[in-house]
Amino acid sequence: MSKRVLIVDDSLYMRTVIRDVLEAEGFTIVAEASNGEEAIDFAFEYEPDYITLDNILPDMIGTDILKVFKDEGINAKVIMISAVGQDSVVNTGIRLGAVDYIIKPFTNKQLLEAMRKAG
Repeated sequence: MSKRVLIVDDSLYMRTVIRDVLEAEGFTIVAEASNGEEAIDFAFEYEPDYITLDNILPDMIGTDILKVFKDEGINAKVIMISAVGQDSVVNTGIRLGAVDYIIKPFTNKQLLEAMRKAG
């Protein structure tokens, strides 16, 4: 099973934290996106196995990006990671295809458990 990951977060700090945790566990980071447009472009270009997706980006909302992934047949397993943790938002993310939804701040263990849950 391949472990290629696209990280989507507008915060360079958060992208770095996620990258460091995942690389230490053997995942390969194929790209990092800081906005929704890049996220969609990179998902098509790199065809990652996993995508970590922030819900609040400068140009789009993560759940809208999930809709695009679903409509366009992007088959990556998506783990949403966001400071927005209202039940309605979490449920929408899961309903639109996210495998898991982690609320910031999160621990390395939570991130790795979500990746394992994703398969």
